[in-house]
This record gives sequence, C-alpha cells and structure tokens, in this order.
Amino acid sequence: MPAEHISTKAGAIPRPPELNPAENVWEYLRKNKLANRLYETYEDIVEACCDAWNTLMAMPDRIASIAARTWAKVS
Repeated sequence: MPAEHISTKAGAIPRPPELNPAENVWEYLRKNKLANRLYETYEDIVEACCDAWNTLMAMPDRIASIAARTWAKVS
C-alpha cells in the first residue's frame, strides 16, 4: 500500500516527532519539571503536571525558544 494512501486513511501525514513543537514542549516538561520524582497518588501526578504546565505558560519566551526551529526559515 503506498504511503500516500496510508496517510490519507489515517488523516495525517507521518512525520518525525522532533518536527512537532508540541513534542518539544512535552520533552521540556518531562526533563525539567516532571522527571525523577515519585508521586503517591494519581492526583499528585495531575497536580504536578498542571503546576508544570501553568509555570511554562507564564513564560512565553521559553515556549517560543522550545518550539523554534532556527533551521526552518522561510525566505
């Protein structure tokens, strides 16, 4: 089955995760806010994720730098 047919059926064109800015944001949160911690309950995990997200949302310059692609300039 050709790749074009598969991607059309799935509704998205396959591409590497590093090209998706949301993946880079998630990687940043995992490495800087959520890694190497133990959580007692599911609620603790949700609270930690919400705190990490809210902290990041308060730093728009950080978000821009995480999602930026210096090599992907349109001229």
